[in-house]
Amino acid sequence: MSESIEQTQTQSSRYVDASLVRTKFADTVEEIIEAIGEITLVVKREGLVELMTFLRDEPSLKFNYLSDIGGVDLGEFADPRFAVAYQLYSLEHNHRLRVKVFLSEDDANLPTLWNVWKASNWLEREIYDMFGVNFEGHPDQRRILMPADYEGHPLRKDFPMKGY
Repeated sequence: MSESIEQTQTQSSRYVDASLVRTKFADTVEEIIEAIGEITLVVKREGLVELMTFLRDEPSLKFNYLSDIGGVDLGEFADPRFAVAYQLYSLEHNHRLRVKVFLSEDDANLPTLWNVWKASNWLEREIYDMFGVNFEGHPDQRRILMPADYEGHPLRKDFPMKGY
């Protein structure tokens, strides 16, 4: 029994305590989800850049590594339709955090995080290319996986199986 408690403590210690973020960004953070020792912040697009800059610069958090950005199409009948999830890691504290933003199909726009993490450059381009999510202020928003003249976004759920 002590082995499982020890294992749980070790696993959950890899994830950040989000209470500081909850109080400082009460208008931006919509929900904090803790499941299986993982923490996910569900946030509004408004205030996203400020929140991410804080997560990177705050000494007690120090999320200095953006490991991935992923896009999800929840389906053409879902509202909001899209989700963009940022996977953050603190090299100094060995903490992980997921930040998720939901977007409607009519307004699938996010501010770029290129000025916060340069690693977001190609990751944002991939989400733009595959899902059609626009990253406002991106320095080089063009297709990265599909040909420049390709029409459509292949990872959208309403994309035809054989293309257009």
